[in-house]
Amino acid sequence: MAEFNKQDTFEKVATIAAQKLDIDRSRIQTGVTLQDLGADSLDMVEIVMKVEEEFGIEIDDEKAENLKTLDDVVSYVHDLRTK
Repeated sequence: MAEFNKQDTFEKVATIAAQKLDIDRSRIQTGVTLQDLGADSLDMVEIVMKVEEEFGIEIDDEKAENLKTLDDVVSYVHDLRTK
């Protein structure tokens, strides 16, 4: 079974968010909220869909609504990947 590193998960999620929001990747740091980066509700849905595709996971819609910071997304994805 592959080892999943939380930093690797962060880097992939940050890259997805930067591409979707058309911002420089260096703006995305731990603790930042997706709203701080300029994400609206449609952006959030699209980021979640891209994360699901990238990692081969499914994020429950109700859970997705509670993912406010990049750290929230990374922790949730990492937990799913390491189960």
